[in-house]
Amino acid sequence: MDMNKKKIPWPTKDAMEQIYEKKLWGDVGSDFYSGVGSHDPKIVLPYIDVVTSFLNSFKNPLIVCDIGCGDFNIGNQLVRYSKKYIALDIVADLIVHNKEKFKLPNLEFHCLDAAVNDLPLGDCIILRQVLQHLSNIEVQEIVGKLNAFKYVILTEHIPEGDFIPNRDIISGQGIRLKKQSGINLLKPPFNLKVKEEKQLLSIGLDNGKGCIVTTLYKVF
Repeated sequence: MDMNKKKIPWPTKDAMEQIYEKKLWGDVGSDFYSGVGSHDPKIVLPYIDVVTSFLNSFKNPLIVCDIGCGDFNIGNQLVRYSKKYIALDIVADLIVHNKEKFKLPNLEFHCLDAAVNDLPLGDCIILRQVLQHLSNIEVQEIVGKLNAFKYVILTEHIPEGDFIPNRDIISGQGIRLKKQSGINLLKPPFNLKVKEEKQLLSIGLDNGKGCIVTTLYKVF
């Protein structure tokens, strides 16, 4: 063992397991529910439209890696537009559930921690409202792996208007919105280098609860 290697605690797995176990994102009678953001048609349908349009723009379908696939209500509607769809989540029981529920020839499910484990090879990585729940150190670990993909589709819940990006949080149910902040991968401390940036979608939420923004990055 390398004694000089810094040991970093990763609380995310326990936090996410607790969220599903205690149904902190809502209880609709199912074993696993990823919350309104994954089921509200006003949020989901426009997202499916723009991501489908992007995936369909390629003559040769892409291999897609979906980080934090959750209950797979959204990913299930994108699989058909990929060459291979690799869906990942940190919650083991959720992955077992998804494997039993969703069976398609070009679909794979794997349980892993994107901040700790190596990611599968692919052309496009989807990070839909995942990083907003993670501490900066975990986000940084994931950002360091994004150069392996040609395209990144990032969706984040952020404040409307100007805000100070990337204020740190403890990983879990909450997000940076409570600190009037949100993820911006191009800003410090992440400083992701990209060739192109294009906003695909912005959905404003009621009662001043910010907006959900989907951005496409071409990484190399």
